[in-house]
Amino acid sequence: MNPELQSRLRKELEGERASVIDELHSYGADPYSGKVDRIAGIDEGFADAAQATAERAEILSFVEKARERLVAVDNALSKMDAGTYGVCEVCGRPIPEARMEARPMSTRCVEHA
Repeated sequence: MNPELQSRLRKELEGERASVIDELHSYGADPYSGKVDRIAGIDEGFADAAQATAERAEILSFVEKARERLVAVDNALSKMDAGTYGVCEVCGRPIPEARMEARPMSTRCVEHA
């Protein structure tokens, strides 16, 4: 992969990583564990317990998706460090640079995605 492109994608991934960590903290979630503190704005003593439960479930869904993004970003950064970034994990061929630009967390070529 073009070193200039990889450098640009690393910066993008590091920015995404910081953004996801901030997002998780805003939800009261620890980025690297299953721990979620009391969710802001949801009062456990709220009269409409069903509404509070639904809101909590929605926020926990956001937390789960953010953690999945964080794992993907960390995986991509680890691959950069290991020298395997941009290589399909199935066939071992280089992933086209256009795909990596569009989806910097890609681990598979289009054929194996």
